Amino acid sequence: MADSRHFTVGPVTLNYRLDGRGPEPLVCIHGVGSYLEAWSGVAERLADRFTILTFDLRGHGGSTRIKGRYEIDDFVGETLALADHVGFGRFNLAGFSLGGLIAQRLTLTHPERVKRLVLLSTVAGRNPEERRRVLDRLAALQAGEPGAHYDASLSRWLTEGFQERNPELIRVLRERNAGNDPDCYAAAYRVLAETDFGGFLDQIRCPTLIATGEEDIGSNPRMAHTMHDSIPGSALHILPGLRHSILIEAPDAVAGLMGRFLTSAEQPKEGASHG
Repeated sequence: MADSRHFTVGPVTLNYRLDGRGPEPLVCIHGVGSYLEAWSGVAERLADRFTILTFDLRGHGGSTRIKGRYEIDDFVGETLALADHVGFGRFNLAGFSLGGLIAQRLTLTHPERVKRLVLLSTVAGRNPEERRRVLDRLAALQAGEPGAHYDASLSRWLTEGFQERNPELIRVLRERNAGNDPDCYAAAYRVLAETDFGGFLDQIRCPTLIATGEEDIGSNPRMAHTMHDSIPGSALHILPGLRHSILIEAPDAVAGLMGRFLTSAEQPKEGASHG
């Protein structure tokens, strides 16, 4: 994988990487408490067809640990500035979890920049119970330790079988999570918990792929179906037996879906697939 680089926009210096030499530009945005390497398994499988921009969001990884309240448009503006910096005019855009919300907002506010959109394990149209649960987790996170939040969330993110088969990876993921700044983590999680573009998704007109794990409790299949029903002509895939962290547990499946979708000459067809 390529070496990391740095770019400063406003008060934030972003840690980023460009991988691949393919003709198609692809921007990938990670989730709360994560980092650009979460895309590594997918990026290495797509490197022959795409030039892939991954980066650490503000407050994450090697980017500036800026304190204070974060807004969704902070993330959008920094993503666009970085895309400009690396020479991406129009690009394919993929977002995971919080990254999927940032991708939704970017596509809604700057539709001329996005060629095709991939929404992975993300949220829209939460019902009252789903809103209550995520706000309860936000309150617990703001009152406690991110490490405790991580431990409580591990079984929501990865299947027990995957955890048992990959103890070293789980150890590394724990260490990376322990390195997060608690205030930055909570600031980013607030954006995830309080943001919902469910009522606006019918305005998205670019080809869109939606995918989530069959057993994902937070970014659940019901919400994925809501997004699919809202975005005209979108494609939907529910990945069997998987929970939230599909980038980590199933990079082959995710890269396969993305590669076929982003290079297809056809528009997505209506209807869901459970493959």
